[in-house]
Amino acid sequence: MGRKTTLSTALLTTAMLTVAGCSGAGAPSNETATAPSDPGAVSGTITVLTHRTDLVQNGTMKRYAAEFSRTYPKVKVKFEGITDYEGEVKIRMNTENYGDVLMIPAAISKGDYPKFFAPLGPTASLRSKYRFTDKTDVNGKTYGIATFGTADGFVYNKALWKKAGVTTWPTTPQQFLTDLRAVGTKTGATPYYTNFKDGWPLSSPWTNSVGSVSCDAKASDALAAADKPWAAGSDLNVIDTLLYDIVHGGLAEKDPTTTNWENSKTLLAKGKIGSMLLGSWAITQMRDAAKKAGTNPEDIGFMPFPVQKDGHFCATLLSDYQQAVNVHSSHKAAARAWIDWFTEKSGYSASEGAVSPVKAVKLPSTLQGFVDNDVTMIERSEAKTADVNAIDNASEIGLSKPDYRQKLVDLARGAQKGSLEDYFSDLDKRWAEARRSAGS
Repeated sequence: MGRKTTLSTALLTTAMLTVAGCSGAGAPSNETATAPSDPGAVSGTITVLTHRTDLVQNGTMKRYAAEFSRTYPKVKVKFEGITDYEGEVKIRMNTENYGDVLMIPAAISKGDYPKFFAPLGPTASLRSKYRFTDKTDVNGKTYGIATFGTADGFVYNKALWKKAGVTTWPTTPQQFLTDLRAVGTKTGATPYYTNFKDGWPLSSPWTNSVGSVSCDAKASDALAAADKPWAAGSDLNVIDTLLYDIVHGGLAEKDPTTTNWENSKTLLAKGKIGSMLLGSWAITQMRDAAKKAGTNPEDIGFMPFPVQKDGHFCATLLSDYQQAVNVHSSHKAAARAWIDWFTEKSGYSASEGAVSPVKAVKLPSTLQGFVDNDVTMIERSEAKTADVNAIDNASEIGLSKPDYRQKLVDLARGAQKGSLEDYFSDLDKRWAEARRSAGS
């Protein structure tokens, strides 16, 4: 993944990204996209739209298609890699020409899925096999299957932390701050890197921790009924206070306006940076950076958010992009066959070091530390996503956008005047007003 791809991944692993958008020409369809029991009975050429331009360019997707054709010899798969996936596909969805299979863009309101996508089956039956089905559930039907899932936590350089004398995961925010100080004092490295300039690392990765703090699968849903989401002890209060304290304590880069995402991978791999809050999808990228830098990929570790519930860590598990079938496709059976094969047989999620959407598949080796330490995985509920989105949009806070945490960082480093308490109070006020105006 390059920066563009990583941006879309980071943004779309959070439920609160979806915004009201497109109202294209599609009409609701009750025709379920079902793969035939006989692979030889399905035929046709299908086009798959993908944000993974890197995998299209390096031939990986072509190899997947070749493997697929061994099972479905009469189906030809073509790929269209799109760099500005969100922007371009959103426009194309005002027509009927948006491929046979596509990743559901964030701009499509969940309630509009039936206008654009063919149902894949009853959610009640699919949820026993797949994770994240309620992400695309509309009125009891599932309209997309996740490409993979990602856990929330901190990517860190284990060798660097060990050099600083830290060998166990911090269990509280205060202990995390103490450990960061040790990293800075004893190694000279930058303890934490915000990636402020790129923006997106300050949005979804932090918001995705809602649920990790409280160990509550419905923590995000609860925002739809909350008047003070930043009240003391709340998930958002704990999350944003930690970010503020990191920056205010001089534990982040000196000039956040000059950060660089791609370079940050190499810096962490070389032990110049101690940690970054990201999804578990980043582990593979950081280890690849270590290989290129000539350092040990096994030095790249992953730890949960530094809060425990009843003596245990928790980590939210979230869906990445979901594959769907174009409601206008003339080859729905072939399109569904591809989705099923790609999800269950391709090995894509394993190659990404990500969590398979298939429940029967074990967690990837990249998360072995979570398995060994009994971290509770919380698959976050999406039941109130539309309501939370409506409030968030009306409040103009932007839980899935970088602006409000960039301001938080600026407050913490003294680039803007104001206190953390006043900022939280203002956020609570705006949220409560928006909730009333949205009728929640």
